[in-house]
Amino acid sequence: MGQSSSTKRVLLSSIKMAVATFSSRILGLVREQAIAAVFGASGVTDAFTIAYRIPNMLRDLFAEGAFSSAFVPTFTGVKIKNEKLAKGLLWSMAVLLALITGSISLAIVVYAQEIVMALTNEVFNSDVERLNMTVGLVRIMAPFLVLISLAALFMGTLNTLKVFFIPSFAPALFNIAMIACIFILPDHLKVWGHHPVYSLGIGVMLGGFIQMIVQVPLLLKKGYGPQGPFKLISKDSKTVLNRIGIGTIGIAATQINVIVTTILATGTVVGAVSWLTFAFRLFQFPVGILSVSIAGSNLVHFSEAWKNSEKEKAIGYLSTSYFLSFLTIVPAMALLFALSKESVHLVFERGAFDGNDTSMTYLALKYYLIGLPSYGLYKIFAPTFFTLDKPKIPVKISVFAILCNIAFCVYFTPKYGFWVLALGTSLSMILNSGIQAICLKRLLEIPWGFFFKFRILKIIIAGLITYVATLQASEYLFNYSDPFYRKAFMFCLSGALGALCYGIALAIFGEAKELKKIIKRK
Repeated sequence: MGQSSSTKRVLLSSIKMAVATFSSRILGLVREQAIAAVFGASGVTDAFTIAYRIPNMLRDLFAEGAFSSAFVPTFTGVKIKNEKLAKGLLWSMAVLLALITGSISLAIVVYAQEIVMALTNEVFNSDVERLNMTVGLVRIMAPFLVLISLAALFMGTLNTLKVFFIPSFAPALFNIAMIACIFILPDHLKVWGHHPVYSLGIGVMLGGFIQMIVQVPLLLKKGYGPQGPFKLISKDSKTVLNRIGIGTIGIAATQINVIVTTILATGTVVGAVSWLTFAFRLFQFPVGILSVSIAGSNLVHFSEAWKNSEKEKAIGYLSTSYFLSFLTIVPAMALLFALSKESVHLVFERGAFDGNDTSMTYLALKYYLIGLPSYGLYKIFAPTFFTLDKPKIPVKISVFAILCNIAFCVYFTPKYGFWVLALGTSLSMILNSGIQAICLKRLLEIPWGFFFKFRILKIIIAGLITYVATLQASEYLFNYSDPFYRKAFMFCLSGALGALCYGIALAIFGEAKELKKIIKRK
């Protein structure tokens, strides 16, 4: 299969995932708007953010992180050899996941207060009401780990079966459930004698259940319902668990990083945790729509080609994903960087979220955006090592990058403030993806030209032009005192003009033919 066919397959599956994920991210922003409007960037929001972070730490291991990277290549290899065994592996892993994550969730419920106190500092814990609120939220949301882990397992399976849209759309249903709970439950909780913030915890649980269960009918339709040969511990399940075990080291380092940065943030100023969280949500918007979609598509196609001993075909998929990542992430970075303050203002500034919250969130967002292209490459590179049966390499790289980030943040945050935590994240991601590229060059025996293509330079220059054009357009068109709908229109117009400049710049640089191909395939 030629480069053109590789591009088409990766692009089409990426588009399906991107469209579904776009819906999810839009609803995710609406969810954050709802939280900001109802609860603001306050101690109450900090309580939920910290409580939600606890199951999310383990979610990285059993859902989007090490588990997905370990399961998809193994499942793909088994499916190529014997589809019946692949079906048995799926449900064996489902039971194992439920048992492991269920036990962990129970432990979280029992030791919730001790966990919260370990993740925060004395300033946060001195507010007894806020501390109790955080502990209560942790206990409500602990079983979310089971639901989201099974949802990730089902999504990885369906992606391998070339079903991309519905699994990627499932998180949108999670957001819908949360939004409904935010607006419906607070008044009822007050009547029942509970704090309204518990509506967020209930929303997380309801959303997690829906995200998991909506994928089951698709598995049944594909003939992958519960069935044997059922063997809880098999050679293949041991392979997945061993790889997860290796990934645990990297995940543990990541969570140590989260713990340290959370403690540093709570030690700066009230609201810092929320400002960083809201900024990271906006930062993740292009990552979720573009990078995660491209990375998910690459993992499926790369794994399939590699397991079939088609090295050149696999490298072709990786090359396509690398190019598409730059082609889409660079303009997204340029647009969001130029319109960062306007984005925070439009998305969050209402209700309890005031102008100061906008300024602080905007400050954090700028520093997160520095690492956006590298974050996109990391999403593509890291799972590739698992397919190559080299899972220890990305783990070692991640641990090194995280240690550098922790040292950087511990030293500079007390001097300069919470925004250093965002900058540290970006710098560590640049370091991480750079070292991964060096290792992939050696493992796949590819030239440096694979990474440093002249076409990539064209994209970067076009991105700079896009940034300048968008910044000028927004300064001329956008007025913070205008009515909301006019501001929203001017925001979109500024972005559209910037995107147009990006397309024109690439056409001038001779990339019009490739853009036409992509638009035609879409």
